[in-house]
Amino acid sequence: MKPIVLKVKTKDHTYPIIIGKNLIINLSKIFKKNQINFGKCLIVADNRINKNIINKIQNNLNKKKIKVCFFKATEKNKSQKSIDRILNILLKKNFNRNDYLVSIGGGITGDLSGFAASIFKRGLKFINIPTTLLAQVDSSIGGKTGINTPHGKNLVGSFYQPDLVLSDSNFLKTLPKREIICGYAEILKHSLIYNKNFFKFLNNNFLDIIRLKSPFIEKAIYESCKIKKNIVQKDEKEKNLRKILNFGHTFAHAYEATMGYTKKLNHGEAVLLGMSSALKFSFQNKIIKNNELSLIQSHILKSKLPNDLNNFFHKKDIKKILTFMIKDKKNNSKNINLILLKKIGLPEYKKQFSSKKIKIFLERELIN
Repeated sequence: MKPIVLKVKTKDHTYPIIIGKNLIINLSKIFKKNQINFGKCLIVADNRINKNIINKIQNNLNKKKIKVCFFKATEKNKSQKSIDRILNILLKKNFNRNDYLVSIGGGITGDLSGFAASIFKRGLKFINIPTTLLAQVDSSIGGKTGINTPHGKNLVGSFYQPDLVLSDSNFLKTLPKREIICGYAEILKHSLIYNKNFFKFLNNNFLDIIRLKSPFIEKAIYESCKIKKNIVQKDEKEKNLRKILNFGHTFAHAYEATMGYTKKLNHGEAVLLGMSSALKFSFQNKIIKNNELSLIQSHILKSKLPNDLNNFFHKKDIKKILTFMIKDKKNNSKNINLILLKKIGLPEYKKQFSSKKIKIFLERELIN
């Protein structure tokens, strides 16, 4: 399969997203073709990445110029402490703004590395090599970086576009099914907010996609990246349209925080729960019609995707969930901003609701 290249063009920056197989072994050629030269390079890598892959990357480029920092990629480690560790390495090794920071890992690693790059000397060159499906189709694109705090998820961060995104589908073969499902959550989200034909494709080919069969997985990745690229180009700093990418995420981030960012509920699963909540809330508020809701719910149920809050929460958790929802960065008032759905391909992103109304909704959803 020949690599696919998408160009992201924002107001101040243009960069390629390269999607394909065996990209890592051709890294030197890809860097040269994209005019990437560095005196020094720091690789921040998820510590679950095979060390042989990191060695191959070092040897493929110039081992003497490369420093590697392995990082335990958990939501709890997506923190200021980890940022300080990266910054200290960059400072001790005397990196300058023409050097590079390269992230190799999933969304957590990319968010953390991108934020470190954005604040080091007010901007270090940054390359993102996402290794999970979720990162390849969503978090590596668009320049959102950040860390978590005890007050909530991604509340400290910046918009900082990379110089290159390299999505090698070979990495996906190493992932457990749970991680594939998490990536599928963001693919499904993109179809729901932007393209009904893409949703139909997902509905018809779900099993082939999660089994990573060609050409289904490549099409799913490409279409998902294209949707996010188009949205980011129109609204880089999330003033209006880009808010639709947060469909399900106000609920999702609160669910993750309430669970304490544990492995019991990872980000993709939280997004699936959050989208299910947003869809039901849309229906209860007469925003989406029953036939559209049923079509989406049918897909979620037949695909056996996480969708029931009662498997994770109880009524006693509602107060905590609401506390995190109120602190969500998308809110500009005492009310809570929710991205809802009118129909597949048509989101509603200017809706605000009182915490009381959302509390009533959650009380109906949770049985015990």
